[in-house]
Amino acid sequence: MADREIKIAVYPGTFDPVTNGHLDLIRRALRLFDRLIVAIGENPAKKPLFSLEERLEMLVEAVADWPPEERTRLEITSFSGLLVDFCRRKGARAIVRGLRAVSDFEYEFQLALMNRRLAREIDTVFLMPGFRWIFISSTIIKEAARFGGNIEGLVPPGVVQRLREKFKPS
Repeated sequence: MADREIKIAVYPGTFDPVTNGHLDLIRRALRLFDRLIVAIGENPAKKPLFSLEERLEMLVEAVADWPPEERTRLEITSFSGLLVDFCRRKGARAIVRGLRAVSDFEYEFQLALMNRRLAREIDTVFLMPGFRWIFISSTIIKEAARFGGNIEGLVPPGVVQRLREKFKPS
């Protein structure tokens, strides 16, 4: 019997900061793929609140208490350049993207089509988060935190603390 090919996917994003919606998508993707690489993109066009190192730390902290059978199949890293080139280097055959609302679809569809044009062998898989996370985005979380809103339960506890530190009155 031939060895089964290991199914590897990449879940790219800015994760500025990681939310419980992101973590929900990571768990959903782990049910579909043998290995998942969560890849924080270095995008010079974006001005993130948290440094790349901080975003990596927050993701690692967020999954630290997950069961070993999940953590061992998960890699958290960063990348720069074209996503499809990163996927090829990692042996990934799929890109995981989250869709919360119809408004996400047009942009995500354009990205998926461009990635397909650049690398026909890599598919894009769209996943929806659970309904309790459907309204959450990193941008909304940062905006709420900036003005003192309660974001507990929407992001991991370590992220709550880091956002409080970033936005504490001077």
